[in-house]
Amino acid sequence: LKHAARLAPAPCRWNSGLPVNIGVLFVPQQEAWVVERMGKFHRILEPGLNFLIPLLDRIRYVQSLKEIVINVPEQSAVTLDNVTLQIDGVLYLRVMDPYKASYGVEDPEYAVTQLAQTTMRSELGKLSLDRVFRERESLNASIVDAINQASDCWGIRCLRYEIKDIHVPPRVKESMQMQVEAERRKRATVLESEGTRESAINVAEGQKQAQILASEAEKAEQINKAAGEANAMLVKARAKAEAIQLLAAALAQQHGNAAASLSVAEQYVNAFSKIAKDSNTVLLPANTGDVTNMVAQALGIYTTLTKPQAVKTQDEMPSAHEDSRSPATEMLKAEQGSSS
Repeated sequence: LKHAARLAPAPCRWNSGLPVNIGVLFVPQQEAWVVERMGKFHRILEPGLNFLIPLLDRIRYVQSLKEIVINVPEQSAVTLDNVTLQIDGVLYLRVMDPYKASYGVEDPEYAVTQLAQTTMRSELGKLSLDRVFRERESLNASIVDAINQASDCWGIRCLRYEIKDIHVPPRVKESMQMQVEAERRKRATVLESEGTRESAINVAEGQKQAQILASEAEKAEQINKAAGEANAMLVKARAKAEAIQLLAAALAQQHGNAAASLSVAEQYVNAFSKIAKDSNTVLLPANTGDVTNMVAQALGIYTTLTKPQAVKTQDEMPSAHEDSRSPATEMLKAEQGSSS
């Protein structure tokens, strides 16, 4: 059995079989044929036409230089927070040195696969369950770096490693689902509270603006009202001044005092006629029936009010009024004579 195993052909690396040396060989592109002469490494045949010595030279290994895809079997790994995961992956590698790949390791595919599995378990043990799902890219890069450091002496370079599936235990999956639902409810509550806060802020801001606008409107209304009252007072004052000027001009004319006396008498009589309508209690003078006496009293009041103005006028122009008599006095005497 040992002799049969010694004479058995070497395993073919990623190829179906070894070619037979017939002296003239055609090597396909992206393949490297390792040739041994009398059991010792001789050379590596390059793609194209090659010549070998039959019986002395033997093609020992055929290495493919293409990128090779290897499925990493599913395995269990424990995370940092003691959660057991079932994880598998895909490994992409390429033979960079056919000599090292042929003589550096017996089975490169098996060696790289085992190295990928152990490295993956080691890297998963450094991460928690949440970080495993968030940092898959960094996990893949760490596995690639670890494989390249170990497979450099084998003439193989790992290009990339991808995790295909991560299977979580059912209970852990249920817990994760509950956590996701709780997180979503939390976000919904936070969003609802933020919406309520924004709504309250908007309402308060609107009320503030409304109060400001109302106060400004009230201020403008008061200003306009005050301006209107001031204008009305000015207009009334001007009208009253004009009326006084017209009245003074009328009194200065002939028989002006008589007209003034007649107007005072009418107003006096009208006032007494309205007293009984406003109140049940009426206070009347003793000589109510003596209209002449009442008119004389009214003219006396009028003379008393106009006397300071007459005195001032006499002081200013003494020569013009030395011999003249007061119209009011003459009017009073004339009425007293007529009444008597």
